[in-house]
Amino acid sequence: MPTSRQTRTPIDLIGRPSKQTLVDAFKGKPLTSLRTPALVIDRAVFAANCALMHKTAQEWGAKFRAHLKSHKTVEGSRLQLVSTASQTDAVIVSTVMEAWEVFRSGLVTEGIVKDILYGLPVAVNKIADLSDLWDAIAAHGAVIRLHVDHPDQIAALEAFESQRTDVRRWSVFVKVDCGDKRAGVPAASPAFESFLTRVVSSPAVSLFGFYCHQGGSYVSTSHDQASSFLSQELEAVNTAAGLALALLAESPDASVHSVPFVLSVGSTPTAHAASTATRLRLEQQLNGTLELHAGNYPLLDLQQLNTSLIQPERISQCVLATVISYYPGRGTDGSDEAMCDAGAVAMSKDRGPIEGFGEVIGKKWRLGRVSQEHGILTKTGAAAFGKSAADSEILQIGEQIHIVGQHACLIVAAHPWIYICDSDTGEADTVVDIWVPWKGW
Repeated sequence: MPTSRQTRTPIDLIGRPSKQTLVDAFKGKPLTSLRTPALVIDRAVFAANCALMHKTAQEWGAKFRAHLKSHKTVEGSRLQLVSTASQTDAVIVSTVMEAWEVFRSGLVTEGIVKDILYGLPVAVNKIADLSDLWDAIAAHGAVIRLHVDHPDQIAALEAFESQRTDVRRWSVFVKVDCGDKRAGVPAASPAFESFLTRVVSSPAVSLFGFYCHQGGSYVSTSHDQASSFLSQELEAVNTAAGLALALLAESPDASVHSVPFVLSVGSTPTAHAASTATRLRLEQQLNGTLELHAGNYPLLDLQQLNTSLIQPERISQCVLATVISYYPGRGTDGSDEAMCDAGAVAMSKDRGPIEGFGEVIGKKWRLGRVSQEHGILTKTGAAAFGKSAADSEILQIGEQIHIVGQHACLIVAAHPWIYICDSDTGEADTVVDIWVPWKGW
């Protein structure tokens, strides 16, 4: 394996807008007064989604691990971790920057977060950085966990620890490929048992569990389909854990690994399908304890709406845009088109089974095409969200519209801050707070 130069997260070099300055500038203002494009989250809907996911995990008899990647904010993280239904102290982050921000935000020192999982197979050039983070959070009783899916990652951890005077074991999830070829090794492959043998015999790691994410579940259009994907995830991690138990039965170092293993499964669609009924359908003996993970669920979007597992009113985010031009009869079928000031940068270019890049709330229009900084609005047969407004077929230049996009995670990543409203307090049309997302890698 080539020697990897260690890199550091530029946590002190990346400046973010001042939350207090933004709150002073915007709190109390109507949404109609905002410069567009503007990303808005209804805090009440966001919080209700978090509570519902906690209830789902409880119903399924599983612990819950919250993925913070969708919004990357301290305020949203608090709602994901402590809801009206339950709480968890385990999170997943998709970047090392997020992990450092979780620590810097006070979530660890307050005891709200005690378990941080770095969500990618560990990059060998980031081990020293992750080690520094481990030292920082360990002082507050928290732990960092890693994903591994290749022998060279184990070798790199061993090489790093060999240079330390106080050698440690990194807590790891083995990433299992459950068929979508996203990350991990298939549990049924010959390479898996060889890799697992390498893991359990390493002096630098402690096997904590097995992790699976079925990205293909986003094409689900029914509860049964999502349940099928969930079953694939469970079968993959359970098979993997069974192999590990057999290896540990013959290992002199069995005590350094975490048994029972944690079997971590989920995506937002499969997590929505988790229920008492699906739990009872598990016929095989589980080789560990269940953990459910998900990330998109507080926000939701058109991709999630297409699964039929959510209702439109559960989508907590939208992008405000302004109609800037109008083109009568320009459509291929002779219908009208219009232009708005939200394009690919504001909405992303992600697509899904629902046509276009976004649906206009209460209007018979969608975001049909996008360029970098503008979008083309095209006519639809019906409004996607609730009843059509009386003027649903009409767009006026200068009118503000609300667009729900395809993929909330990428949409949020594009915006420098998020305007927060709250329908529970009667302030659905007023800015009540500003959330500033964590940026960088």
